[in-house]
Amino acid sequence: MTVLRLPAPAKLNRFLHITGRRADGYHLLQTVFQIIDQMDWLSFEAQDSLELISDLPFPTQDNLIIRAASLLQTTTGSRKGAQITLEKNLPIGGGLGGGSSDAATTLLALNHLWQTGLSIDELAQLGLKLGADVPVFVRGQNAWAEGVGEVLQPITLPESHFVVLTPNCFVSTAEIFNHADLPRDTKIIEPADFLTEIQNQHINKTTHNDCTIVVRQRYPEVDQALLFLENIQQQAAELFEAPQLTGTGACVFLVTPTRAFADKILKQSPFNGFVCSGIGQSPVHSALNLL
Repeated sequence: MTVLRLPAPAKLNRFLHITGRRADGYHLLQTVFQIIDQMDWLSFEAQDSLELISDLPFPTQDNLIIRAASLLQTTTGSRKGAQITLEKNLPIGGGLGGGSSDAATTLLALNHLWQTGLSIDELAQLGLKLGADVPVFVRGQNAWAEGVGEVLQPITLPESHFVVLTPNCFVSTAEIFNHADLPRDTKIIEPADFLTEIQNQHINKTTHNDCTIVVRQRYPEVDQALLFLENIQQQAAELFEAPQLTGTGACVFLVTPTRAFADKILKQSPFNGFVCSGIGQSPVHSALNLL
């Protein structure tokens, strides 16, 4: 039996502005999703039922992977199943989009394996039912995002390298977005504003992550990781961007000119983490010939 093994890459939010709140409670935002070369791996093998094999510490039937597979079955009427094996490398609750990426890879893989014939647009619409971050991974490109994160515009980013620290805590996205102190009125900007800042290496950037102040108050581990990176950034003339939170955290990152520079910082760090680079296209798409 053929086993299809595919990656589920992580993302970083290069910034995250909250620009308002809808009547239904959902927040309006602007962000840039940067796909990186750090990833989970999933293996798919056709069988009659749906089964997830992993060492995750919570019930597998409520996992986004199974929910994605079940949604594809329901939508297409497929009676096929699959044994799905997850190799989890990305931290849970880290703001790297690991669960959303796993779900997106599942939709793409099973659409191929089951020959259900849905387009990328249709799969992205399905993904939105699972979570606001799923469509960007279905489409597999760096993107400027608005709305609740579902209005996507492909964006070309310069070559970037990062050191990412992974504080040992789980940040609740719901807790952060419901917090009274969360800024909700950041001025709307244009993609060109952001691109000008990163291409010209502006030190005093206007972009930031609106979740940072609340997360730093609530999670001392995240605050300490940011303090470490802020100290590094202030000492090194080559580092033009201040460290940031990705998503609602807990992971934080610093843009570096090279991977070697990022390696040097990580070796000094008292926190766990990894070094990565940005990629322009998800490797899932090239593996499935979806380019």
